[in-house]
Amino acid sequence: IGSVIQRTKYYKAEHKALLKEASTLLELALWKANLVDNEGGNLEREGVRTTRGSRKRARKEICVTSGASIVIKNVLPFLQLLE
Repeated sequence: IGSVIQRTKYYKAEHKALLKEASTLLELALWKANLVDNEGGNLEREGVRTTRGSRKRARKEICVTSGASIVIKNVLPFLQLLE
């Protein structure tokens, strides 16, 4: 019985680590998809030459407004183990 409990604890810890990694990858994928969809859209409308600083600010804004936190909040409950 002790070895079964020990294995269960191990696999739960392993699952938690994999879940954390998966949520990070999901967040990055959502950010990238949003970035590709909006690439240059805000900058080209201004009609001025784009600089590295303006591109960097646009990327940062897209990262904040990508909606990844909402998606992850709704996806993680389906991936978590039941206690």
